[in-house]
Amino acid sequence: MELKLNRPICFFDLETTGIDVAKDRIVEIAIFKVFPNGNKESKTWLVNPTIPIPFQATAVHGITNEKVANEPTFKELSGQIYNMIKDSDLAGYNSDRFDIPLLAEELLRADVDFDMKNRVSVDVQTIFHKKEERTLSAALKFYCNQSLENAHSAEADTMATYEILKAQLDRYEDLENDIKSLSEFTTRKKSVDFAGFIALNDKGQEIFTFGKHKNALVDEVLENEPGYFGWIQNADFPLYTKKVLTGIKLRKLNNKLF
Repeated sequence: MELKLNRPICFFDLETTGIDVAKDRIVEIAIFKVFPNGNKESKTWLVNPTIPIPFQATAVHGITNEKVANEPTFKELSGQIYNMIKDSDLAGYNSDRFDIPLLAEELLRADVDFDMKNRVSVDVQTIFHKKEERTLSAALKFYCNQSLENAHSAEADTMATYEILKAQLDRYEDLENDIKSLSEFTTRKKSVDFAGFIALNDKGQEIFTFGKHKNALVDEVLENEPGYFGWIQNADFPLYTKKVLTGIKLRKLNNKLF
């Protein structure tokens, strides 16, 4: 089954220096773009992360400091990467919880104003976990009867994810072949930022999900404790979380003015 698309969708995968969204960096990114007319485009970049790659990370993906020493930095590649995804929805494997948040951090560090306002995402891992509870390699074997060669290679993982999603649509009749519906199915929680520090309550109001103000309304905290905004902006929170909080603060100021 081929995907029914109203706009392009980019399947992508990252290999990184680690799993900390705020601190770690991309060392490889692969993007596989599928267009509504069936055309496809693929691109893979090795990236100089500008920080050392821990041996634990190299043990997973095989990318060493020497291998990327002469590769461009993410900032140097950011224009090409953004141009490839800017008109597209996004899809990946565990992408909602890791790949998209980390990609957003890298783009914001490169002064690219990235957000998800006009796009949706499909996390193929979530479909798999809701249906079968397995790993990427097992998913490819289960759905496609194929073995995953070169696991933890960004390109191989990206292509496997694309094939798995198509096979999932064939297998599960209740899954609608529509990117927005798949996005809704794979959404785990109503987070406002990628990292989940700000979420929506059952009334659709923004709340903090951590610390002394856990479950408190963001608007009320900003009103009653103005210094909390400054603390978050200066602390080690993801850039996208800071961007979202700034947007909420500006909205509150505009409401007061008008």
